[in-house]
Amino acid sequence: MTPRESLLAQAARRILITDGAFGTEIQNWKLTEADYAGSLGLAKDQKGNNDILALTKPEVPESIHRAYFAAGADIAETNTFSANRISQADYAAEHLVREINVESARMARRVADEFTAQDGRPRFVAGAIGPTNKTLSLSPDVNDPGFREIDWDHLVEVYHEQAAALVEGGADFILVETVFDTLNCKAAIMAVKQLERELAREVPLMLSMTLTDLSGRNLSGHTVEAFWYAVRHAKPVTVGLNCSFGATQLRPHVRALSQIADTLIMVYPNAGLPNELGQYDELPGTTAALVREWAEAGQVNVLGGCCGSTPAHIAAIAKAAAALPPRALPTPERVTRLAGLEPFIMAA
Repeated sequence: MTPRESLLAQAARRILITDGAFGTEIQNWKLTEADYAGSLGLAKDQKGNNDILALTKPEVPESIHRAYFAAGADIAETNTFSANRISQADYAAEHLVREINVESARMARRVADEFTAQDGRPRFVAGAIGPTNKTLSLSPDVNDPGFREIDWDHLVEVYHEQAAALVEGGADFILVETVFDTLNCKAAIMAVKQLERELAREVPLMLSMTLTDLSGRNLSGHTVEAFWYAVRHAKPVTVGLNCSFGATQLRPHVRALSQIADTLIMVYPNAGLPNELGQYDELPGTTAALVREWAEAGQVNVLGGCCGSTPAHIAAIAKAAAALPPRALPTPERVTRLAGLEPFIMAA
C-alpha cells in the first residue's frame, strides 16, 4: 500500500489524530545556548533554533514524538518548521539543512515504527515545511510595493532541498503548513512535483492554511475557499487549517472548507488565544470539547493541536473523537472553479 492509500484506508474507519505543538514543549526543557549549539561551532548563537536539536540534542524532539504517540497520535509532524535555507541563514546553519531534515525525519520514522510494532496500528510521518520568513506576494518595503526579497525560482529550490531531505529520511507526506502566502504554497507544490518526477513516485502533499484575521483570509488576502481552488490541482491527501486562532474562531472556516474540499480535512488549532504574556491557558478538556463539535457535525477527518497544545491536549482530543465517524468526502459538481482573492465559480 502506498502512504496515500494507507492513510485513506485508516481515515475511512475513524477520525485520525495528528500531534501537537513542538515549540512550547521544547521550552519546557529550559535549554541553554550550549544545548542548542552543541559542538557544531556555528558562527551565530543557536538558542531558539529548535530545528537544530535534531543534531545537537536529539533526545529532546524524540521524547516529544514519543509523548504525542503515547497520547494517541496517528501522525508525527517532523520538527522542521524552519529547517530551510532561508530561515536557517539567520543562524548561519544553512549548510546543515539537508542533515537537519534527514535526521528529523529518521527520528520521527523510527519512533512511529516502534509504536506501530507494539499494536499494529499504522503511524505516519508528515515532513513539516513552514512558510519561511519571506513572501512572494508582498513587499516588505512600504515605499516600493513591487519589491520582493526572493523570487519564485529561488523559493522552489529552497523547498525542493527540504522536501527531498525529508523524504530521504523516511517521511510519508510533505506537510506544507501555516500557509500565510498562497504563492509560497504554490512554490512548495511545484518543488514537490519536481521531486516526484525525480523519484518516479508520488510524494503525497498535505496543505494547511493559516488565517490572519477573523474574516477568514490569509496574509496574501485569500479566503479559505479561494485557497482551496488555488491548490486543488495538487491533489493533496489533506487540506485544512492550523495555528491562527483557537477552535472557537476557526469554526465557520472549518465548516466552509469541509463543504467544498473533496479530500480529507485536517485541522489543528491553537490551544485558544494567548494571554497577556503570550501563553496559552486553554485546558485540554476545553480544546477537546470544541473540536468535538466539528467531528459531531461531520466536518473533519484529522484533528490535532498547534501552539500551546500539549500531549494532554492530544490525549483529550483523541478520546473526544474516538467514537465519532469521520467526515464523508463530498462529490462536488463539475464546474469551473477559479480563485483570485475570492473564489469564482463559472456556472455551466
